[in-house]
Amino acid sequence: MELRVFTEPQQGATYDDLLRVALAAEELGFGAFFRSDHYLTMGGDGLPGSTDAWTTLAGLARETSTIRLGTMMTSATFRHPGVLAIQAAQVDQMSGGRVEFGIGAGWFTQEHTAYGIPFPSTKERFERYAEQLELITGLWATPVGETYDFDGTHYQLADSPALPKPVQLGGHRGGPPVLIGGLGAKKTPALAARYADEFNLPFVDLETTALQFGRVRAACEAIERDPAELTWSNALVLCVGSDEAEIARRAAAIGREVDELRVNGLAGTPEEVVDKIGRYAEQGAQRIYLQTLDLTDLDHLRLVAAEVMPKVGDLAD
Repeated sequence: MELRVFTEPQQGATYDDLLRVALAAEELGFGAFFRSDHYLTMGGDGLPGSTDAWTTLAGLARETSTIRLGTMMTSATFRHPGVLAIQAAQVDQMSGGRVEFGIGAGWFTQEHTAYGIPFPSTKERFERYAEQLELITGLWATPVGETYDFDGTHYQLADSPALPKPVQLGGHRGGPPVLIGGLGAKKTPALAARYADEFNLPFVDLETTALQFGRVRAACEAIERDPAELTWSNALVLCVGSDEAEIARRAAAIGREVDELRVNGLAGTPEEVVDKIGRYAEQGAQRIYLQTLDLTDLDHLRLVAAEVMPKVGDLAD
C-alpha cells in the first residue's frame, strides 16, 4: 500500500505553501504529491486565490527531485487537448519523468462561470473528455518523425508533429500514467478500461469501492484487458492524531466533525487509520491519496509517516 499526499489549493494556498508540503512529502517518503485542478474555492474566501495546476507542477518539477507529481483531476473543460498534451509532456521533461496525468470531464459549474470558461452539457463534456483521452495519448504515442491526425466531433488535428514527447512513454497508451476516476456506471468504467493506468475513487465507502472496482474490472475483461494492469486507488480526507485532543484540533482546523470524519474519511489514531486502510486494501486498493486540507500542519504528515506508513506498506501485496 502506497500513501500519497493530495491537496486542494483552491481553498486558499500560495505556490510557496504547496512547495513546503511537496518538499515535506518528498522528505518523509510519501509516494507522490498531487493537487486538484480548480480555479474557485468551494467554501470560505479562498484567499489568496487559486493557482493553476500545471503552472504549479512545472515549478515543483524543478524544486523537487524524487517525488512523483500529478493532478486529481485536470478538467477537460479548461484547456485545448493539444495544448494540454504539450504542457504535460513539458512538465514530465522538467521533472525527469515524474508526472502522472489525472484527467476528468469537469463538474464545478461556478468556476466556469467565474472565469468565463465554457461549460457544456454533461453529455457534451463526456464526449469531449473521451476525445481528449484519445487525442492526448495518441499525440504522446506517435513515433518521432511521424505525424498525428484526429478527426473527432469536437476536436480536429491535421499533420501534427506530435511534439514534444514526455520522458515517460510506458503508460498503457504511451506517455505518463493516466489516472481516471469516478462513479459512473458505464462510461467511466469503459474509458478506464481503454485508457487508464490507474483507477481512482474519491471519498467513497468500502461498499461503493467494491462495486465500482468490480465494474471497471468487468469493463477491462469485456475488451480482453487484464485488470491487473491497472493500479487501484482511493482518495480520503486525512485527520490523524496521537490522541483525541489532537484529532479534534485537526478536525476543527478543517471545519469538520470528528465523528463524521471517522465514518467518511481517514480519521482517528494511527491504529484506527491503519485498520481502515487495511479494509480498503481488502477491496483491492493499492494506493491511498490522503486529502490534506490544512497545509500549515506539516506535523500531521510527520505523524502519518512515522506511525501509519510503516504499518501499511505490505497491505496490498
